[in-house]
Amino acid sequence: MQLTSFGAAQEVTGSAHLLEVNGKKILLDCGLFQGRRQESFDKNEANAKALKDADMIVLSHAHIDHSGNIPTLVKYGYKGPIYTTMATADLCGIMLLDSAHIQEKDWEYLQDHGMPMVSESPLYSTENAEEAQKLFVGMKYNEEEDIAQGVKLILRDAGHILGSALVELHITENGQTKVLGFTGDLGRKNMPIIQDPYQWKQLDYLIAESTYGGRLHDSYVDVEEKLIGIINEAIKNNGKIIIPAFAVERTQEIVYHLNLLQKNLKIPCLPIYVDSPLAINATEIFRRHPECFDDETNKKFLDEKEDPFGFGCLKYTRTTEESKALNDKKGPMIIISASGMCESGRILHHLKNNIENSKNIILVVSFMAKDTLGRAIAEKHRIVRIFGRPYIRRAKVHNINAFSAHADHQELVDYVQQIKGLQHIFLVHGEPQAARAIHYALDDIKAASRITISHPKKTYKL
Repeated sequence: MQLTSFGAAQEVTGSAHLLEVNGKKILLDCGLFQGRRQESFDKNEANAKALKDADMIVLSHAHIDHSGNIPTLVKYGYKGPIYTTMATADLCGIMLLDSAHIQEKDWEYLQDHGMPMVSESPLYSTENAEEAQKLFVGMKYNEEEDIAQGVKLILRDAGHILGSALVELHITENGQTKVLGFTGDLGRKNMPIIQDPYQWKQLDYLIAESTYGGRLHDSYVDVEEKLIGIINEAIKNNGKIIIPAFAVERTQEIVYHLNLLQKNLKIPCLPIYVDSPLAINATEIFRRHPECFDDETNKKFLDEKEDPFGFGCLKYTRTTEESKALNDKKGPMIIISASGMCESGRILHHLKNNIENSKNIILVVSFMAKDTLGRAIAEKHRIVRIFGRPYIRRAKVHNINAFSAHADHQELVDYVQQIKGLQHIFLVHGEPQAARAIHYALDDIKAASRITISHPKKTYKL
């Protein structure tokens, strides 16, 4: 058995880890690398060509940095099954199509405006995404599936986003059975909407994310007060609050909180727009999967017959015309739009039109990977580039990291500490400094375990 990381090794994007066992190639995740435009295209295409002969994909969840390169593999000939939860399969049904649409539209925009082109065609097409949808095999949490000779798959609830899974593989090789766990993205306890993460008790091998190594999240208790303060600031200035948010989970979580604040009369009924067709479609999928919700959210849906994702001051904008019309509307208002790292989609147009106005606020509520526009904004750079052109950031930037659906440093360390029998831990999905922080912390509590920070495209024998 051997493991090679083709993405999300000493970086936080493009998750793709190839496990070779009993003559089969099992790809854990197939994410889209996000960063500088040319580098992203080249890396995504190269990974697709290298991984197209995988026998199967096991997908932890639907976020694009974990699923978004699947259509590129299909473009180059991949025809194997994609095992994942039913909710993730449903979400990917819309997210991969949306990603393909963005690939095509961004390519056209650059071409029409005479901007530097990175390729002769988009990374992948809508047709590639549609073909990918036919390959999904939906599974329930905690059920067992034989996916290859000597390999049994069980998906556990990761508590990260709707349908997210911890991948558990029972591998029999040379008469011995070992259990390997892959966190995908590990969620947090006591967060709204979805269930808490399943706790593994015993594993032989663990591939663990390390996104927030060395960092702790803000207290979730203070989230409402921070939101109230930011909203009151925008009301005072008649400004707009622009919130870049992942279309899945983060958008629904923000809407959920704004709903509660207005319901409890803690903020006035100012206009709130969710300007992302993908987020709108994702919200419908949320409504179809109550098995993923925690007791509080199910109580609202089933007992009180309320819709946590729909209320009087909220409007979902589907069409391009509705989106463009927001440019001419006066504040105060809130615009929630994708993509979460500000690398594509409608959020780029909202930032372009609002970032140079000092009355406005950009509220960062997600992790922003290195070399993304979102990272530059979160770090409050004075000059940022949007569609290749420089803009002066005059809008105020607020960061709230309590919303994060990733376990922070202490939460991840505490989680791993409870797993017995670990022979080898591989740290992925973290920038080098973050991965090192987790490595040092685990050294103190997992003395019997070998701990490795995975290097890109380096093969490790297990």
